[in-house]
Amino acid sequence: MKLNVNGKAVVVDDAADTPLLWVIRDTVGLTGTKFGCGVAQCGACTVLIDGEARRSCSVPVGSVAGKKVTTIEGLARGDRLSRVQQAWVDAQVPQCGYCQSGMIMATTALLAKHPHPTDQQIADSVSNICRCGTYDRIRIAIKKAVAS
Repeated sequence: MKLNVNGKAVVVDDAADTPLLWVIRDTVGLTGTKFGCGVAQCGACTVLIDGEARRSCSVPVGSVAGKKVTTIEGLARGDRLSRVQQAWVDAQVPQCGYCQSGMIMATTALLAKHPHPTDQQIADSVSNICRCGTYDRIRIAIKKAVAS
């Protein structure tokens, strides 16, 4: 089947019910999207599908044929980080960093929909789990991204 991953056509022969996460990591070779819980709860595997944040561990690859899939690797333009990625660096968000690609993807989708989100919209949209507890720095980074 033909996929569009980060703006590039990719042909994969994985079974249609294979989780998108595994196709992204194992077949396509993009490892920025992480495996966390495997049941769509933690958000480490968050990617954008047609601009919407989705937990790729629970999305069958067959359901994304013809849709635009964006991973963390697809946000930067050359050497220039996206405004959300740059805000993460500026706010020194990551501690261990494992969940951060999913957090950045969820935030990217949020800001596309709500350029000036309320605290409640942030809480509702960025529901990923950070075991290191960097939530305060995440909120600071989101506000920095809004201001940039």
